[in-house]
Amino acid sequence: MCGIVGLFLKDKALEPKLGALLSSMLVTMTDRGPDSAGIAIYGNDNGNTAKITVQSADPAKDFDGLEYELRRVLDAPVAVTVKSTHAVITLAKGKLDEGRAALTALRPNIRVMSSGDTVEIYKEVGLPRDVVSRFGVTGMSGTHGIGHTRMATESAVTTLGAHPFSTGSDQCLVHNGSLSNHNNLRRELKRIGMSFETENDTEVAAAYLTAEMAKGKDLGAALESAVDDLDGFFTFVVGTKSGFGVVRDPIACKPAVMAETDQYVAFGSEYRALVNLPGIESARIWEPEPATVYFWDHEKAA
Repeated sequence: MCGIVGLFLKDKALEPKLGALLSSMLVTMTDRGPDSAGIAIYGNDNGNTAKITVQSADPAKDFDGLEYELRRVLDAPVAVTVKSTHAVITLAKGKLDEGRAALTALRPNIRVMSSGDTVEIYKEVGLPRDVVSRFGVTGMSGTHGIGHTRMATESAVTTLGAHPFSTGSDQCLVHNGSLSNHNNLRRELKRIGMSFETENDTEVAAAYLTAEMAKGKDLGAALESAVDDLDGFFTFVVGTKSGFGVVRDPIACKPAVMAETDQYVAFGSEYRALVNLPGIESARIWEPEPATVYFWDHEKAA
């Protein structure tokens, strides 16, 4: 049993409140998963820079001097903003891949949580309220985001085992459920070049979607393929640079509820995660249908 939340903003006036709204939704789901928590915030793309969000078990050691060393290796401007056990590395878009390679060489113990033009992912062991407080999530702005609070059932309680999982640029996924064919899928994905940091089935689901979108599919089409190719019980909420998607397996035994107004689309494992959203009293509320993809994209908005 885990708790999932997601919020996709249509109204730009709400963007400064994204972190606060999403944090409140996540904290409400604490009793569905008190082991660890994570949240992904998609900010606005400034057109020039990209970001790598990293985590360290020894931040005092790993983050000390990192900005200087990356500037020297990349021969380009770099900014490192430390947030507790995480740091956000900002660099030119054209330097993103080179920056990730430099990180591996300079700080082999650092773990990459996310990379891309807009996404930042923060996740740690602990209660949601402590995780969002540690990283100052309530003060963050953005266009959309997803969150997860975990009750581990099949793997260890670790930072790397927490959700969201990110396996592609500006892509991430949170999951409630269990996949039965993840070992076979992992082997197939490794054969086409995907790499994995954990044995978690959710990481396989994230990598599957990354691989499908690498074929040219948008998020909605990739989720439609997932319904056919993934076995087990699952509710997924997925974020991309401009998109937000939801899908449940054909049996749909994991709880889910959605709400939509002129200002936003919201997802929660339970309705109580949505009750404090503005205008919720007049929202269209529904339970997502089994094996049905729900997909919104800022770039395709009417």
